[in-house]
Amino acid sequence: MSSLSRRDFLAASSAGIGALPHLTAPTFRASTNKKAVKLGMVRTKGTLTEKFQLLKRLGYDGVELDSPNGFKTEDVLAARDASGLPIHGVVNSVHWGKPLSHPDSKVREAGVEGLRTALRDAKAYGASTVLLVPAVVNKNVAYFDAYIRSQAEIRKVLPLAREFGIQIALENVWNQFLLSPLEAARYIDELDPEFVGAYFDVGNVVNTGWPEHWIDVLGPRILKIDVKEFSRKKRNDEGLWKGFGVELHEGDCDWPAVMAALDRVKFRGWFTLEVRGGGEERLTRLAKDVDRIFALAKD
Repeated sequence: MSSLSRRDFLAASSAGIGALPHLTAPTFRASTNKKAVKLGMVRTKGTLTEKFQLLKRLGYDGVELDSPNGFKTEDVLAARDASGLPIHGVVNSVHWGKPLSHPDSKVREAGVEGLRTALRDAKAYGASTVLLVPAVVNKNVAYFDAYIRSQAEIRKVLPLAREFGIQIALENVWNQFLLSPLEAARYIDELDPEFVGAYFDVGNVVNTGWPEHWIDVLGPRILKIDVKEFSRKKRNDEGLWKGFGVELHEGDCDWPAVMAALDRVKFRGWFTLEVRGGGEERLTRLAKDVDRIFALAKD
């Protein structure tokens, strides 16, 4: 065992979960690193178009919107076209309230319909992914049941994703589900690795592990990156959720190690901030913080 190299271990792990045939990066992944924000982070007055124009002026390459949402499609498209700011992704807005792991089939059905709406909006907006929290495990939802139910519900939506050419990107969150990268990789590969992948949230891993370890295992399954920070010291001193209360580069996300791991798996693509937003000054600082992360990548 001591003679087994790190590369051999990762190859064996991938083979063990039946993943090797699917390790080709999707053709519609971005060819370079690009930075974006979630629209809800833009805390300025004005129209949707003015918010898009602000982001474009500050150097952002794109934006993500929730769906289902209260916007008229024509207004969203007008903001996109007037600003020249792409909508690279859509975030499913019902996956917490109507989880695909819920014991009630009617709740799951509503969750599936929300996912279909998000896919339709993504197609209309020109987005390439829909972010999905696939399941929630709690006292009343057993882990095994969450696994089986959520996969069954996602399979109902895959034909629409294939028709539209849009990938379903599963985010690692604090939902007590898919607690290791090996398991997350297996879950993806059991569905459809061409149209299901990982929306890897760097900060969410730091509480219990190291993001670079996850990246090495998930590899080309990673479709996009969520950018946030986490401090283990603040967690220990002030409470669990306080760990997120630090600025980028001031917590325990080892960004050089993260970017080195992303280089190893040949990732280039979207990095979307998911942190406290604000006005122009705040958004300007955040853009510079992400640029510092990009500077760590190999050319």
